[in-house]
Amino acid sequence: MLSCFLRGTAKAVRYIVLGTLLAAAAPAHAQIYTWRDANGTLVLSNRRPGQNAPAKTSAVPKTEAVAVPKTEAVAVPKTEAVRATRSVATERTHAYDDLISEHSRQSGVRADLVRAVMQVESAFNPMARSVKGGLGLMRLMPATIRQYGVRNPFHPGDNVRAGVGYLRELLDRYENNEELALAAYNAGPTAVDKHGQSVPPYRETKQYVAQISQMASRPIETRGRTLYKYTEIINGREVPRYTDKKPATGSYTIVGSR
Repeated sequence: MLSCFLRGTAKAVRYIVLGTLLAAAAPAHAQIYTWRDANGTLVLSNRRPGQNAPAKTSAVPKTEAVAVPKTEAVAVPKTEAVRATRSVATERTHAYDDLISEHSRQSGVRADLVRAVMQVESAFNPMARSVKGGLGLMRLMPATIRQYGVRNPFHPGDNVRAGVGYLRELLDRYENNEELALAAYNAGPTAVDKHGQSVPPYRETKQYVAQISQMASRPIETRGRTLYKYTEIINGREVPRYTDKKPATGSYTIVGSR
């Protein structure tokens, strides 16, 4: 009887603590909003989803959560099914400005786009991990890590160098169409090509592109409507290219329109 009573008491205490955390996080009489993120996880916040929507990040179990604006998501204690939002320290959001500026300038990618990608991917957490295997600030996937010779994906310099380099590669592939490059960064270029050179119809990918467009200093760019595919020979190797401008010479195919 005593053990049953203690177990029941412990369970009740956990619910009381959870309720206290949520109540303490929001001002008196504040409206609590709920939505589901790109991973289908329920999020609780005192801000409307359109105001500083939460960055995509893996849930962190057993973490104390508070519901204040701006955008690192963490798990409510004892569950990964519900998350609340907490503030990201201002100094953390600017800790990588120099790296972003350096590699953006070298690769010809606008810095505000890189910053928005980093915020959505990791909330500026250099130790971030995703359930799909993405690592570090730019959530590098294993293939990208190998391609760019990254020795330590959790080292900010190596991570940002490879992440921006890969983003530049995708922009080149899609003729500076930022919408398609971002969709490919999230879902992979194979998915973009499979769906006729358009944003794949995945809820996560669509939310990802829209979120970055909202966070960047100006909306992401899309170019043209008809997309053409042609082949370029580089060092004796055929490399597929895509453009929204009809090639003046050579053969090409129309792969889709938006």
